[in-house]
Amino acid sequence: MSCQHLTEAGAAEPRTPDECADCVASGDTYWVHLRTCLSCGQVGCCDSSPNQHASKHFASTGHPVMRSAQPGEAWRWCFIDEEIG
Repeated sequence: MSCQHLTEAGAAEPRTPDECADCVASGDTYWVHLRTCLSCGQVGCCDSSPNQHASKHFASTGHPVMRSAQPGEAWRWCFIDEEIG
């Protein structure tokens, strides 16, 4: 693994582990999968979801690493280096 962001990523706990808070706030209850920001714990929907809140969170905050919030998955993704770990 050559990505420094993945190596140094924190382990923030998800704020809303079972839902995309941004979708819920806008009245949308459909998303495909959830991702947790390892910097702050924000949970957002994945890029296969209509609103793509995880990517929007990165764009607005610069927090580089998200982790899958799906049960049984532990992979992480660095938006900056576009690398999985």
